[in-house]
Amino acid sequence: HSVRLHSHEVKYGSGSGQQSVTGVEASDDANSYWRIRGKSDSSCQRGTPVKCGQAIRLTHVNTGKNLHTHHFPSPLSNNQEVSAFGDDGEGDDLDFWIVQCSGSYWEREDAVRFKHVGTEVFLSITGEQYGHPIRGQREVHGMPAANHHNYWKAMEGIFIKPSLDPAKHDEL
Repeated sequence: HSVRLHSHEVKYGSGSGQQSVTGVEASDDANSYWRIRGKSDSSCQRGTPVKCGQAIRLTHVNTGKNLHTHHFPSPLSNNQEVSAFGDDGEGDDLDFWIVQCSGSYWEREDAVRFKHVGTEVFLSITGEQYGHPIRGQREVHGMPAANHHNYWKAMEGIFIKPSLDPAKHDEL
């Protein structure tokens, strides 16, 4: 659908009332940046490759809330609502997503799926568009089956290549 995963400080007017998550076409919107983090009970060193099948959290850079889902119906399609939840990257057990990819690791150019650990839905987007106050943004929701609406790609951002020797630094 050529959109970026997006969030902002606009809450859903129904369902959970949590911060909304949408899809936007603009490639220069700072509200479309997410940080990949490991599970809270295990370490995830910066620059370590993400393994296919690994559980991760996606934290919205500008608001510090985690990509989240739960058993509320989504506002437009009546699928499962996807929201942003928590404070400063700390939320709950419904913030974890399994990265599904074809190789051993999530490669920068690969299309991947995110399957929710707690409810087993896939992070998806279809054609439903919001009106006021977020006119033209698309609904992001959870769907129970894997299909062509669940593929996502990393587009821009900072990609850190791990050092072979942790004591060696590349920067000046």
